[in-house]
Amino acid sequence: MRKALSVVVVVAVAATAAVTVRAESEAAATGGLRWGPCPAEVAAPALECTTVRVPLDYRKPEGRQLDIAVSRLVSKNPGQRRGVLLTNPGGPGGAGLSHPATLVNPIFPEPLPRSVQDTYDVIGFDPRGVGRSAPVTCDVTPEQIARRNFPYPNDAADVVRDATISKALARQCATSATAWMLPHITTANTARDMDRIRQALGEPKISFLGASYGTYLGAVYTTLFPRRSDRIVLDSNLGPGGYDRTGFRRLALGLEDRFPDFAKFVAANPQYGLGTTPKQVRAKFSELAARLDKAPAQGIDGSLFRGITFDALYVDAGMPGLAAKWQALDTGRPLPPDPVPADADNLISSRHHVVCGDSRWPRSVRSYQRDVAEFRMRYPLIGAAAANITPCAFWPSPIEPRVRITDRGPSNVLMVQNLRDPGTPLAGARELRRAFGDRARMVTADQGGHGAYGLFARNTCANDAVTAFLTTGRRPARDLACAAEAS
Repeated sequence: MRKALSVVVVVAVAATAAVTVRAESEAAATGGLRWGPCPAEVAAPALECTTVRVPLDYRKPEGRQLDIAVSRLVSKNPGQRRGVLLTNPGGPGGAGLSHPATLVNPIFPEPLPRSVQDTYDVIGFDPRGVGRSAPVTCDVTPEQIARRNFPYPNDAADVVRDATISKALARQCATSATAWMLPHITTANTARDMDRIRQALGEPKISFLGASYGTYLGAVYTTLFPRRSDRIVLDSNLGPGGYDRTGFRRLALGLEDRFPDFAKFVAANPQYGLGTTPKQVRAKFSELAARLDKAPAQGIDGSLFRGITFDALYVDAGMPGLAAKWQALDTGRPLPPDPVPADADNLISSRHHVVCGDSRWPRSVRSYQRDVAEFRMRYPLIGAAAANITPCAFWPSPIEPRVRITDRGPSNVLMVQNLRDPGTPLAGARELRRAFGDRARMVTADQGGHGAYGLFARNTCANDAVTAFLTTGRRPARDLACAAEAS
């Protein structure tokens, strides 16, 4: 099986290389890009935008084309500039056109250091199917949006109910006005788009800073285009399969890893009235979830309560607000409004296109029922939700094999990872690290939350290691474990 998979990857890389050579000659003939103001919703000082044409289907490079929206934050120090830093904020389904401006925004505790900004033009883009890049739709209903990402089944009958709902959403995606794009909204094709962006920019190589799902995108890019990859930073890492069935179920472990941080915070703040020890706080979680399962309050049922808890623990800054929501639900006080994002349909639709299109998922409802029963016991916080059935069970089969991440290629990957990350747990990062072999080094930070470099991440040891790699190319000689630092 390993040999067969290796052959698939070699063929994929060879085919991609052939398309690359042809596309580079075409890009040279076009005379470069035209930059102008960004759309109003992403406008920021010094950020400029353009579009890059890419094939819908890379097997038919002369066929139907898509316009990929690209942004640029130009280095203010031309003498220090060494190239471009392509970025991706995660997802899948996350727009990235405004991401360069977000990375340097001084409102965050740890914006991208000036030395990195001077070293690169920072490049953002909306991946295919997202935002300004030919957005897909599944005609998602308000009821489907309200379910969030983690419908929590309490028994086998709930799994059957969720299968019906998932099947309907998969059918909507397959019959929507953008269904013609459905087979082609994949991570591998987005990676190929990234190389078209590189060509359009006139760069021999690109460096990359990707977070969350962006780590899988970066891993796929540097696998398909190892010689076009300069300095690759992967922050908060998925396993080598991306958001496949294993990656999705691993979210159950992520919340178990992370929840103790929140429990300690609440226990240290008795004004919330949710417990004075971590054990009592965990018991309050179970109590509130069970109560809301039986009698939803203010539009919040037990499933949504669990999902809200998971989402809020991505950053430490979310803990006070989450504790206040728990307190309101516990005491009957009114909750603050929770508006639905204006682009919710595209967020949900594009996420399913990529997650379901990247890999095959089990199709047996009974197999999900077994997994749900097992995960409910093994991971009590949110395990049943992570093991639940999704629209991927009813998705058309992918049109190409998944890209296999290996150790073939230059040693130019730096992974950075929090020990207690709910969204991309350490277990997945370790698996990706093993897959890369000597291509990678990994920096771990003894802190919680999603995102180990910049913005909300305050571990100086980890931040300095990444900045040094991006600006000088120096990586740690071996994997580096950064100790906890006082907040």
